[in-house]
Amino acid sequence: YSVGSFPTSVAVGDFNNDTRLDIVVANENSNYVSVLLGYGNGSFADQATYSVGPFRSYVAVGDFNNDTRLDIVVANSRNNYVNVLLGYENGSFAEETAYSVGSSPKSIAVGDFNNDTLLDIVVANYDSDNVSVLLGYGNGSFAKQTTYSVGFRPLSVAVGDFNNDTQLDIVVANYGSDDVSVLLGYENGYFAEQQKKYSVGFGPSSVAVGDFNNDTRLDVVVANEKSNNVSVLLGYGNGSFAKQTRYSVGFHPRSVAVGDFNNDTRLDIVVANYDRNNVSVLLQYGVIVNEVTYASGGGSSLQCAIIGDLNNDTNMDIVLANYGTNNIGILFGYGNGNFENQMMLSTGINSHPTLIAIDDFNGDSIVDIAVVNNGTKQVGMLFGYGNRIFASQTSEGISSDSRPLAMVSGDLNNDKRSEIAIIYDRYDNVDIFGAYNRNSFAETRYSVGSHPQSVAVGDFNNDTRLDIVAANSWKNYVSVLLGYGNGSFAKQTTYLVGSGPTSVAVGDFNNDTQLDIVAANYESDDVSVLLGYGNSSFAKQTTYLVDSGAYSVAVGDFNNDTRLDIVVANSWKNYVSVLLGYGNGSFAEETTYSVGSSPKSIAVGDFNNDTLLDIVVANYDSDNVSVLLGYGNGSFAEETRYLVGSGQYSVAVGDFNNDTRLDIVVANYGSDDVSVLLGYGNGSFAEQQKKYSVGSGLSSVAVGDFNNDTRLDIVVANENSNYVSVLLGYGNGSFAKQTTYSVGRSPRSVAVGDFNNDTRLDIVAANQDSNE
Repeated sequence: YSVGSFPTSVAVGDFNNDTRLDIVVANENSNYVSVLLGYGNGSFADQATYSVGPFRSYVAVGDFNNDTRLDIVVANSRNNYVNVLLGYENGSFAEETAYSVGSSPKSIAVGDFNNDTLLDIVVANYDSDNVSVLLGYGNGSFAKQTTYSVGFRPLSVAVGDFNNDTQLDIVVANYGSDDVSVLLGYENGYFAEQQKKYSVGFGPSSVAVGDFNNDTRLDVVVANEKSNNVSVLLGYGNGSFAKQTRYSVGFHPRSVAVGDFNNDTRLDIVVANYDRNNVSVLLQYGVIVNEVTYASGGGSSLQCAIIGDLNNDTNMDIVLANYGTNNIGILFGYGNGNFENQMMLSTGINSHPTLIAIDDFNGDSIVDIAVVNNGTKQVGMLFGYGNRIFASQTSEGISSDSRPLAMVSGDLNNDKRSEIAIIYDRYDNVDIFGAYNRNSFAETRYSVGSHPQSVAVGDFNNDTRLDIVAANSWKNYVSVLLGYGNGSFAKQTTYLVGSGPTSVAVGDFNNDTQLDIVAANYESDDVSVLLGYGNSSFAKQTTYLVDSGAYSVAVGDFNNDTRLDIVVANSWKNYVSVLLGYGNGSFAEETTYSVGSSPKSIAVGDFNNDTLLDIVVANYDSDNVSVLLGYGNGSFAEETRYLVGSGQYSVAVGDFNNDTRLDIVVANYGSDDVSVLLGYGNGSFAEQQKKYSVGSGLSSVAVGDFNNDTRLDIVVANENSNYVSVLLGYGNGSFAKQTTYSVGRSPRSVAVGDFNNDTRLDIVAANQDSNE
């Protein structure tokens, strides 16, 4: 999604009160912030921009006028003010209101400093050595700043009640003067002019607060980047603190966080050491003990460290991004403050992981790992099994060659699965990545006839288990394989049809509740109907002439007489044949309708919501599809054509954007992509197709929900690549990049069904060159 120039900070919130998360981005070199409203399905509207002046570095959100709508505050590091943009109910924002602060604001936080239930703002100003406090009026406006001097080069600010008077106080880490400043708050929103300073180590770069000795009084911990230690200042509960106690850690600690790592109800400290290639965990038993260092197990240039329970044992673990050794490290915790030696998960050669996040990305209630690999410019997902085992990394390319700056995770589309958002250095986009249930498909092969061209599924022996039928174009018969209901099938039984069968479909043509088979015979210019006995056997064929080059067949009730009819695409004569059924297994002579050049595939559906079946045809030589609307009496209107890719070989229908209107997907053999045409529900389709690249030689397409998220997905047979491609749907008409699965040689047709009764769709492919 495009945003402004050099996005440097991102925040999320529901800006239009539709229960869907939206995004706001601060663009350092543009004169605006970008707001992208979420559709609730993982996609976002194009950015709406709001002017705030140049050089925005930091953004935060809060309800500043008590209207239950989120507002935005932006710190402008070079123009020395903050901008407040009040939100409207529809997700748009009022023009900015600017408030002057100090020089080069580097950090911003919000809180209620005067106990009026209205949010206020505090800003750390790096170059003017002070903080600015702006009290909120509750109507979206703020009083002029009140500044309070702090130390030299304040870099980080945090808030907490340090003297137990129910008033928020401020603590600031001063990078240049090697100390922290504490400003005690009064009930009226003012702070003591006389700051209290406490020496810490050299180059304090990060500050956090917590009660480290369980005395109900807040304490402070600071990461000292230049002296390679952390400073802990225990609070007395009256706003003053004891002298620092230092604890050595690795080289250049850049970030500090707190958590209870040994389940003793006491806060511990974790520090990421950039140049030591490890993390330091400091445990405490009433007071903090010496650090315990866990080597990164050969990992080098540690870039990121996070904590979480990765193996469902209720103990906190540590996850590391090892930039230099191209892997992710996991230190599993024992729950007593000790950790196992690092287990490493490869992220690939020269991948150089820089950012990691943990969350449930595929909706299975098990923690997964997301990683941004700066070296290969990919984002990777390692799906967890909950037993200390993770699947191999699945990767997708990112859209920028610039260095990834930040990554956040959250459920952006209300599908109970987390997605990630990434921004980059000197790049004007935000990338959203979603991981869906990437069910793996295990391949099993079964021999059929020679050069199978088409496959369909149905229950041919009434045992509630799906069976398979394949059309064998070089042997002039169809193969029936009965399913055992566990995903395996019996050996084929063959039935003679016409010459060169290229397509097969199933339906009950004589209304005896038993499935029958129809095959389109390319060389004999007819269709063969085989009536089923319901015990897995079939009667001998009855043939019906359809003219020249019968290539594809489909079934449906085109005249609303409750009897199935047949439609055939005739590739040599550029029309389709409709054969109306009598309901006793026999059919009337064909009626033909003109379509495009060399029709190769046909599908049926109600495209204009009139409860009458219509037809769509893929025209191989004219690079378009023909839509013929049905009148409900067995006849059809003249075709309407829609351009798609090159060399259409297959067409299927489904509702891909959940608007209750049927859409069309086309497999383009010549251009190696699929085209999606979204339907308007009146029989017409969007002229602007969406294309998705897949493998080589697209010969067949089918649809189904492969990850049980109620959104239709696509599977394509790639004849020249010897695999099938699965494109998971986002439910808004767009699809994820393909995942490929190897099959036999030259897969020509694909169909779906639940072959092992596990409520999950499976795939069957007909491989013409390997005869299986």
